[in-house]
Amino acid sequence: MANNDVWVRLEDIADITSGGTPSKAREDYWIGDIPWVSAKDLKTPRLFDAEDHISEEGLKNGTRLAPAGATLILTRGMTLISDVPTCIAERDLAFNQDLKALVAKKGVDSRYLNYAVLAAKPTLLAAVELAGHGTGRLPTDRLKSLQIWLPPENDQRRIAHVLGTLDDKIELNRQLNATLEALARALFQSWFVAFDPVRAKLSGEPEAETCRRLGLTPEVLALFPDELEESALGEIPKGWAVKSFAETVELIGGGTPKTSIAEYWDGDIPWFSVVDAPSESDVFVIETEKSISESGLKNSSTRLLPELTTIISARGTVGRLALTACPMTMNQSCYAIRGKNSGPFFTYFATRELVAILKQSSHGTVFDTITRDTFSNVHLPIPDDLAVASAFDEIVEPVMLNIKQNLEESRILAALRDELLPKLLSGEVRLA
Repeated sequence: MANNDVWVRLEDIADITSGGTPSKAREDYWIGDIPWVSAKDLKTPRLFDAEDHISEEGLKNGTRLAPAGATLILTRGMTLISDVPTCIAERDLAFNQDLKALVAKKGVDSRYLNYAVLAAKPTLLAAVELAGHGTGRLPTDRLKSLQIWLPPENDQRRIAHVLGTLDDKIELNRQLNATLEALARALFQSWFVAFDPVRAKLSGEPEAETCRRLGLTPEVLALFPDELEESALGEIPKGWAVKSFAETVELIGGGTPKTSIAEYWDGDIPWFSVVDAPSESDVFVIETEKSISESGLKNSSTRLLPELTTIISARGTVGRLALTACPMTMNQSCYAIRGKNSGPFFTYFATRELVAILKQSSHGTVFDTITRDTFSNVHLPIPDDLAVASAFDEIVEPVMLNIKQNLEESRILAALRDELLPKLLSGEVRLA
């Protein structure tokens, strides 16, 4: 392949391979440390890990690795109706049959290839065909014939560096969010699962040492009892009650405006479905693929949810969580959750604990559905004095709002990158 400043077909500059899925019946295939990528993982420009992992045996029996530097692109799925997700693999990753891996050939910078495919998203989206049941399919022959502008390799690297600087900041924000979310989650686990403040009092540890070790003030420490007592869940702080999750929250259902009525759609009200669920570390959903109009809201069973409402997916991909960053609606495959006497962040992390309990009771496998009875059947220890829950919200609020701010900044950076992409990747704008 001659490396000239010309337009070329994608298949001329990249090897295109398909992935697969090891048998779900073989548990040993799914106990490993090899990331296995599916559509739900394609939410960031750079991919370091996946929600699911497989073993070496699983890799040998049903899928393959995409090498570090490969571009992963979704070629089958519901998301393709409105978007063509791509990302670059930052390490060797296995992937399923709904994705293709694009590996740059000699003379092609792998990061330039990734941006070139990203710049061609409108062309790819126009090539998507309906495959039934709301699923889109990007034909392989259309992908192979995609026209890519290919300048000399030095220019490729220069363009990739400029765009990569923006993605560097987006990735830094992602890492910051992972750290911040882990801090908030660890505090919830310490207070409401491990009962560390109570155990510290019970052990006779000096108050000053407990406050230093657990990062508490004496006022917050005083909110916890100094004894544990037996309950249906084992030992819990004295005076706390074992309640069903349903007793502590308000559950709100969703709905879908009629898709056949155009005026119900493409309004300015975000409409959440499971494809919009963020990664666990990002917590917030700040935008959705689809939106509805005021007319769609009024003429369907969906409801406008306030900011900082927890959403949980109840069917399909079950147990995905989100915290609304703005008022929005949702479909009927989800429940919205609002605490009756507790703040939004306590409610969110309590719901995370509920999902963990459901996964534990199903031995780590995917549970099929969540119903209202599910919330009644899961029990948690609840403080008798909800000042403890209020103190938790007060402490983690700056942390959680920092996560939200980072997401909003990353959205602006991504928009800037996407504005530059077609100009740099077509030769319209040249770098000195």
